[in-house]
Amino acid sequence: IKTGEYAMPAGISVADIMQKLISGDIIMHKITIPEGVTVFQAAQLIARNDVLVGPLPDPLPEEGSLLPDTYLIERGLARVDFLERMQKAQADLISSAWPARQSNLPIANPQEAVILASIVEKETGLAQERELIAGVFTERLRSSMRLQSDPTIIYGISKGEPLLDRNGNRRTLYRSEIDRVTDWNTYQIDGLPKTPICNPGRDAILAVLNPPETDYIYFVADGSGGHVFARTLREHNRNVADYRRYERAEIARERAEP
Repeated sequence: IKTGEYAMPAGISVADIMQKLISGDIIMHKITIPEGVTVFQAAQLIARNDVLVGPLPDPLPEEGSLLPDTYLIERGLARVDFLERMQKAQADLISSAWPARQSNLPIANPQEAVILASIVEKETGLAQERELIAGVFTERLRSSMRLQSDPTIIYGISKGEPLLDRNGNRRTLYRSEIDRVTDWNTYQIDGLPKTPICNPGRDAILAVLNPPETDYIYFVADGSGGHVFARTLREHNRNVADYRRYERAEIARERAEP
């Protein structure tokens, strides 16, 4: 007889009950850890899940070592064991994907792949953009350009938590924060940050290991969740100016709302 949580329909016979218990036909619950969450944010989700039991490990796993996904779990699984399952899932993905990577990538090892994938993951919420953004960042690294990724600034300030103003509303980066040197601010350091800035999902990891060729080198948010891409700095500056106008209009609209 296998322990676990079972669903027994009304009127089930004792013989069928025994068969369920012997076969281990237990109820499985879904738990989803979204792509792009930090280890701390994932831990908060895991701590609130009432199917899991036991304390979280101290310290928590390293940033970027978990594979976000939807997992099927049995009631009573220890939180420590669930985190280990997420770590193993990422290790298994890397061990199979790393040997199949493109040749001549500007990343030297699997850890660098995870770091770059974490930046790609935080840069866009659109699945169809991941590969192109991975291609842009790959070209920047090949050209010894700085990545200049805003999420890396944020991670150096708040370890990935949203930046808020005095009223508790989300805000944009200050110039002083862009100019601040941290181990993650890719406006101020060459190459990759020293650690991932989140836990990237499967698609982001695969994108940086097999990025498309592109002549785009710049991109900026378009205000609708996506990005506008550019080949030249002049074109990029024009796109940035368009976005700043949109941003100012949105801020003015929000302030005007009751």
